[in-house]
Amino acid sequence: MSPASTGASTVVGAVPSVPSAASSAVPSSDSRMAPGGPGYRRMSFALFLAGVATFALLYSTQALLPLISGEFGVAASEASWTVAAATGGLALFVLPMSALSERYGRRTVMTASLAVAVTVGLLVPFAPSLGALVVLRGLQGAALAGLPASATAYLAEEVRPKALITAIGLFVAGNSVGGMSGRVITGWVAQEWGWRVAVGVIGAVAVGCAVAFRLLLPAPRHFVAGSLRPRVLARTVRDHLTDPLLRRLYAIGALFMTVFGGVYTVIGYRLTEAPFSLPQGIVGSIFLVYLVGTVSASTAGRLVGRLGRRGALYLAGGTTAAGLLLSLADSLALVLLGLVLITSGFFAGHAVASSAVSKTATTGRAQASALYQSAYYIGSSAGSTVGATAFHAGGWAGTVGVGVLAVLGVVTITAFGTRAARVAARREPVAAH
Repeated sequence: MSPASTGASTVVGAVPSVPSAASSAVPSSDSRMAPGGPGYRRMSFALFLAGVATFALLYSTQALLPLISGEFGVAASEASWTVAAATGGLALFVLPMSALSERYGRRTVMTASLAVAVTVGLLVPFAPSLGALVVLRGLQGAALAGLPASATAYLAEEVRPKALITAIGLFVAGNSVGGMSGRVITGWVAQEWGWRVAVGVIGAVAVGCAVAFRLLLPAPRHFVAGSLRPRVLARTVRDHLTDPLLRRLYAIGALFMTVFGGVYTVIGYRLTEAPFSLPQGIVGSIFLVYLVGTVSASTAGRLVGRLGRRGALYLAGGTTAAGLLLSLADSLALVLLGLVLITSGFFAGHAVASSAVSKTATTGRAQASALYQSAYYIGSSAGSTVGATAFHAGGWAGTVGVGVLAVLGVVTITAFGTRAARVAARREPVAAH
């Protein structure tokens, strides 16, 4: 019985993070990419840049919310829709865009997604009202939807299985660098020239990343075009949603992102208010803690190799919860340490869960990844809006409370998976007789 049907974690847990010299050499019978093999570095850097552009664009307004609130005269809960609209647009369109990638190819859809997203990004600075800004951000998120699911499907098809979790970890690391650099850049630029110039600069940076991505990414060699027939797509989606392991992974991704979306949507408001009263440039620099996420995502394979998938998820959840509780302090040093732990735990958990989805789904990988991304960004939208509402009602403690509940959900789901795997393991010897 396969791990996908039992809920066991052996598929991902057995994957080493760094293949040995012998295993990394691509044999003549396998033309897929592996560390040290032809095209692997170009592919890794191209998808790293795609991750940078995606997160820089997707969250370009997050560090600027206090300034946007000030210009349009709205509360945090209203300004947060500039983030929620983008992530919500991505969540809604990721599944249909993944279907297009099954038919027309991963590289084609990723290129088109970035092209449209950067074009919209150059229009965002000229939004005349909050409503127009929210609409543009929603369109930008919808355009970006073709990239996340297509990227993981591309990796699952073009990279050898033993190198997959490392390759996906590098893509997620690109997400963290994009999220960090976008917020740091916008913070300092906005302090001098305002939020409109800041988001324009991010749009220009994303253009460069998109061009380099298209020039560097190797052409796919193992893609087989699928069908666009709605009945086929519906059957594939149904199969994924009835898989208990995939359902748990989708829920875990959504809950982790609920924490992350809530914390980083609201943190700017907390740090610009008393007792910290930090200027916008310094608040933007707080997002340098994303570098911790880069490290934790890229080393997720080693973590899974030592602890197994469920052990890695427990550790990621515990680290995130500890960071949330530390961030309640009125000491800036402790708040920063809390953000480091939250970021580290989130990116590790996300890398483990997303790579497990790619390993579990043997057919319809783009749809499996799309469903994960949809759940993930629904979690982001929920975290942004609920976290901001909780902050308005109960201050930072309210946002932390939302995050702690989400982490408890991660731990509960993982524990349920552990129990399901043990029950299945006891049944298999009986079935063998």
